[in-house]
Amino acid sequence: MLKINSAKTSTPLKNPSLKKSRKKTTIKEMEKMLTGKEAKLMPKIGDLIKGEVIGLSKKAIYLDIDGLTTGIVRGYELLSESREYSNLKIGDKVAALVLDLENESGEMELSFRQASYEKGWKNLEDLLQKKETISVRVIEANKGGLIVKFGQIIGFLPTSQLSKEYYPLVEGGIKNKILEKLKQLIGKTLRVKIIDLLERENKLVVSEKAAQREIQEKALAKYKLGDIIEGEVSSLMPFGALVKFGENLEGLVHISEIVWGKINHPQDVLKIGQFVRAKIIGFEGAKVFLSIKNLIEDPWKKAAKKYKIGQKVKGEIVKIASFGFLVKLDKQIQGLAHLSELPLEPEQNPREIAKVGDVLEFKIINIEPEDHRLGLSLKALKEEVIGNSNNNSNNNRLK
Repeated sequence: MLKINSAKTSTPLKNPSLKKSRKKTTIKEMEKMLTGKEAKLMPKIGDLIKGEVIGLSKKAIYLDIDGLTTGIVRGYELLSESREYSNLKIGDKVAALVLDLENESGEMELSFRQASYEKGWKNLEDLLQKKETISVRVIEANKGGLIVKFGQIIGFLPTSQLSKEYYPLVEGGIKNKILEKLKQLIGKTLRVKIIDLLERENKLVVSEKAAQREIQEKALAKYKLGDIIEGEVSSLMPFGALVKFGENLEGLVHISEIVWGKINHPQDVLKIGQFVRAKIIGFEGAKVFLSIKNLIEDPWKKAAKKYKIGQKVKGEIVKIASFGFLVKLDKQIQGLAHLSELPLEPEQNPREIAKVGDVLEFKIINIEPEDHRLGLSLKALKEEVIGNSNNNSNNNRLK
């Protein structure tokens, strides 16, 4: 809002010196001035110009326009949110936009409000070119996102361009609940990036997510592949776990990078709020990928010593798939009993001979520690039992 420095304020009509400086210049006189040797270019309607404050009153401000004429800013055109127009005093130089070359009093009509608006767009264009981050204030929310304000310019922040911190996560995606969450952001100031700008259409679209991504990329610059981080598990999803670390950074631990064995869900071994150590194994822009299991010795290195082909072992069935049984032999090692190694009758379903949680005896038929593979068989064990039974029968007959 415009403020006038009262110490320097004068009433134009009662100030002789101001009367002299505000001598009316008609268009004919302007044209005469333009023909001289030191001719100055006359501003046009819509131009953004600079003028020197030569008079102040409660209702108007007078500017000297480069000696060519006197300009006046009055009424609604005095309103501006720019600090440039706060506490103006005689002698200050300020920007104004030309509304009319000559009014009923022979003065040039000017606007601080529109000058501020025009400068705002030019400023935004410069900021877009420089890829700068700006601050906007949230003034409204709708089902598509947030209405934001930059100076006097209104812009839009789509919901999809909100960072995880402000994104309205609502189970089932119920639009009314999403809107309720978005309305909680009204009044907040957000740091954003300009992603679309078109003055002639009054179009300003910004992204808070892009600004956060830039911050993350800068924060990640201090890390490199192989670094060990300590962080807190912030989220568990079917495909992995998110771990917060450093300066508001977050990395993904894929489900395959949590433990050496196979698990159905990260929550089988992790819980939200748990602190873990992890190794950085990859970067992709602002994304960072972590591994917890990389800091644990690979149990398969000892598997070749512990398990041998032909050995009989007991294992718990942890999953029944279309291709066979996934069997846990110990805390770290799991093996596969392929469908072809199950004693099934034609068209018999594997679930008819066992269920998840059953502990059965298997025979190890192959082991490949480098590839983390161990093959098990129920059929071979059964055939061995039948073979031994036949041998015993034959031996009894010979006796």
